[in-house]
Amino acid sequence: MSMSNAFTGIDWLVLIVYLVGTTLLGIWLGRDQKDARDYFVASQRIPWWAILFSVVATETSALTFISIPGLAYVGNLAFLQVAAGYVVGRVIIAYTLLPRYYQGELVTAYAMLEKRFGLATRRFASVVFMVTRAFGDSVRVFATAIPVGLIIGPVVPPAYVGPLSILILGAFTVLYTYHGGMRAVVWTDVVQTGVYLIGGLSALWLLGQGVEGGWSAILRGADAQGKLRLIDTYTGIDRPHTLWAGLIGGAFLSMASHGVDQLIVQRLMASGSLADARRSLIGSGVVVLAQFGLFLLIGTGLFAYYQGETFARPDAIFPRFIVEAMPPGLTGLVIAAILAAAMSTVSGALNSLAAATLHDLYLPLTGRKPDDPGLLRISKTFTLVWAAILIGGAMLYRNEGTPVVTIALSIASFTYGGLLGAFFLAMLVPRALQRDAITGMAVGIGTMSFVVFAKALSGWFPSLAPTLAPFAQIAWPWYVLIGTSLTFFTGLLSSFTHAAPVATPSDQGTRS
Repeated sequence: MSMSNAFTGIDWLVLIVYLVGTTLLGIWLGRDQKDARDYFVASQRIPWWAILFSVVATETSALTFISIPGLAYVGNLAFLQVAAGYVVGRVIIAYTLLPRYYQGELVTAYAMLEKRFGLATRRFASVVFMVTRAFGDSVRVFATAIPVGLIIGPVVPPAYVGPLSILILGAFTVLYTYHGGMRAVVWTDVVQTGVYLIGGLSALWLLGQGVEGGWSAILRGADAQGKLRLIDTYTGIDRPHTLWAGLIGGAFLSMASHGVDQLIVQRLMASGSLADARRSLIGSGVVVLAQFGLFLLIGTGLFAYYQGETFARPDAIFPRFIVEAMPPGLTGLVIAAILAAAMSTVSGALNSLAAATLHDLYLPLTGRKPDDPGLLRISKTFTLVWAAILIGGAMLYRNEGTPVVTIALSIASFTYGGLLGAFFLAMLVPRALQRDAITGMAVGIGTMSFVVFAKALSGWFPSLAPTLAPFAQIAWPWYVLIGTSLTFFTGLLSSFTHAAPVATPSDQGTRS
């Protein structure tokens, strides 16, 4: 069935109503903004359950909707081991780092590093976050072009399909993020979570209807082929979806993504209290675990539906089912769900990147105060600048067959360790100074950059392949743990090269 026949007028109506409705809602929610603090943390007046769903929507992105079913299609349910580690990491962060974010009027996660070490550490960490978020979310935006490209492909020249779909997504997302700020980001996330969960549950039901014998037959066949395998006790570090890589590596990845990544931390700081932030953080982990189970189960159903057909790109399997097998109206809803997942991540990224740019770079350089009324306009300008960077990066990306979710998590992982290690250093090593923190982060991030790109280097320089092989084989869930350890212990050793500071922790930033 061609896409032009599959995507009907009803689907177009559903999709357009969703896009326009979400955009207008976001603009309306931003009508009473007074200053930059209101724009970035909504003056801490958002209920905890809304922030919970916003966190879920943000980390879901189009990758979960598109790529996670592909993981189950080509493999099994073992990714849930990583998701279980995500819950463990959230619990740890809820009782270690999160209380520190509620000590004072903080807007960015990296302001805590300035209080402990100094302004240079805050700037270094913030720039690392910006670069990582720009690369990772460019990949996420690209992922959304896959299903959108299937819609517009029949009427648009092939060379323009990808760029045009990215621009459509970006235009609507930028509109409501620019006008609505964090309040718009959170409440549209709540709507978007509902939309893509309805889409996922609908796909689950249709797969049961589309395979003879329904889900009982799907699960029997999957079990016979080992596709329901959940626990892998393999102890090596060269496989990503094992019990230990999941529980340990996944926990460290979650501690970094939800403890030191401004994208999530900014939402948690919009809560009215520390107790509410904890509810949002830990509750989101439970919801995400269930959500991963849903999308992996969809992948299992797709394997039965397509009878194990081989696909060149795992990320294209679920979009193909959407446009070929879903009835009119529902196809439009599920495509809207994919856009919802993507828009929630992009909108949050734009707001958090603008916040980090304003508070971690612009204000310290200009000396302006955070309550300056003129900062609201500057904040929105930074939002537009980052929108151009993310959309431009997505247009430059090229997929070569690797599931996009793996690429995005790998990009985040090689810098997350440096950030998390610096925060642990701040909390656990009183003698550490600013130069120790920056040295540790530089060593951790530099080393993990080499590890992450070792596989690519092996291809570029075949003579080095035997030397690089041990590094290239390290699975991505271990990246954050290794990077955190390198950063922490480098900073710890560096702290013994000078006398222990005698000043109070708040004053130590001046000692470098």
